[in-house]
Amino acid sequence: MKITLVTVGKIKEKYLQQAISEYEKRLSRYCKLEIIQVADEKTPEGASAALEEQIKEKEGERILAQIKEGAYVAALAIEGEMLDSVELSEKIDKLGVSGVSQIVFVIGGSLGLSQKVLKRADYKLSFSKMTFPHQLMRVILLEQIYRSYRIIHGCPYHK
Repeated sequence: MKITLVTVGKIKEKYLQQAISEYEKRLSRYCKLEIIQVADEKTPEGASAALEEQIKEKEGERILAQIKEGAYVAALAIEGEMLDSVELSEKIDKLGVSGVSQIVFVIGGSLGLSQKVLKRADYKLSFSKMTFPHQLMRVILLEQIYRSYRIIHGCPYHK
């Protein structure tokens, strides 16, 4: 299976880059992983709601341009469904068994995802009602995908 992360913005912090690299290496034995970063828009201090919507739309267009036809899209969204690690592993496993060859996980920018991206999503996944930095969410998501594959293969990692 191919797992793609489409994310907004670049990772500047070295410690996050190192963590991402570690999970890329670990995941390489279970799936083909691709991480696509699209440019983020600068949000001026005190931006109006209308301007924030425009920014989300621009970022959303960039995200949608990276999603291939037929891919299963899971958007990370606070209003999405919360799963535990076993449930996520079951979801990934069931998608693979049902013939899905690519899962695209989408992580928006600091303002979240546009309505167009949310409408394109086949599934909305929430990690918490709390807000996390979108750069850190990449590490958290990759760790959970790795944990899912360890669960699927019956390997000792998940506790």
